[in-house]
Amino acid sequence: MKKLVVLTGAGMSAESGISTFRDNNGLWEQYRVEDVASIEGWHRDPALMTRFYNERRMQLPTVEPNEGHKLLAGLEDRFNVTVITQNVDNLHERAGSKHIIHLHGELMKVTSSFAPNDPRYIRTLPPDQLEVEMGDTAEDGSQLRPFIVWFGEAVPEIEPAVMETSKADIYLVIGTSLNVYPAAGLLNYVPEDAPIYLIDPKPVQWNSLRRFTHIQKGASEGMKEFIKMMEEAQ
Repeated sequence: MKKLVVLTGAGMSAESGISTFRDNNGLWEQYRVEDVASIEGWHRDPALMTRFYNERRMQLPTVEPNEGHKLLAGLEDRFNVTVITQNVDNLHERAGSKHIIHLHGELMKVTSSFAPNDPRYIRTLPPDQLEVEMGDTAEDGSQLRPFIVWFGEAVPEIEPAVMETSKADIYLVIGTSLNVYPAAGLLNYVPEDAPIYLIDPKPVQWNSLRRFTHIQKGASEGMKEFIKMMEEAQ
């Protein structure tokens, strides 16, 4: 069974109704990135960031995995699939994908402000308690914070992602600009003999000599075309 490694970004979840940061009318037009997505922002105004991520978390139960998520999960019958996602939602899990590396953390989880990557303090919020209040603390006594990797913080899951990427027989990128590092740097570790496919409706500027097949469609329609390509290649 061939190993398919899939890197997904905000465009993967856009069809489900989750706002993206970078597009027009995206979240960055409503908030400054420094205020809601950086470690400096957390130190400056933890109450604002707590409120912002409460709002994002409350939105999640109102959206569903789209056809792209489901088609990707369905490929596990034919491939050894690893999903590496820049998204913090849980739509891949809800669609049925089994092997997921979350590069930027998970919105449904909270952790310690003092030691955010210590597994002793990471916990998933129950569905009926998705809002965190100032004064809610982790087991070490620190304010609970979102289990999100912010700008200015290390990306602990990048090494497992590199390892999986280096084993790929086929590499698929869905809904990411390939301009966000360190995730974009993962493509440097794709084996030379592994074909690379990119699903994104927009033109993509990728400064590399490495050839790739661009399926210029959204996640769901792009996944249908990718699956057709895989069937024709067999």
